[in-house]
Parts: sequence; structure tokens; C-alpha cells
Amino acid sequence: MTRTPEFSTTTWRKSSYSDGGDNNCVEVSDDHPGIVPVRDSKRPDDGPVLVFEATSWTFFLAGVKN
Repeated sequence: MTRTPEFSTTTWRKSSYSDGGDNNCVEVSDDHPGIVPVRDSKRPDDGPVLVFEATSWTFFLAGVKN
């Protein structure tokens, strides 16, 4: 059985490349071993949370950096 993670107490962080404002930012969390939740900072309370396997997220970031 797959369990849906709870994100109500999750600590979120913005990219270091963020402009410092609240607009157009993606936030991620390191609180959940094995997965990386991602959300839009403009809708922190009611927006969707996308969940990626940690390995997939690592490959994604490597591709973006290259």
C-alpha cells in the first residue's frame, strides 16, 4: 500500500537563484527521505505538491545544470 505523505509541517526552501520575492518561485523540501516534494510559492496553502523520487530529482537537477 502506498501512503500519501503529509506536508502540513514540512519546511520549504526556495532556490538560491530565486529573485528574493514571492513570485515565480519553486520551493522544495528536504524533510522526506527518498522523495522530494515541490510546490509553487504563489500557492503554498492550496496549490498542488508534486512528489518526485529523490533519484529522479537528482538526475533532473544534473540535467538542468548541464
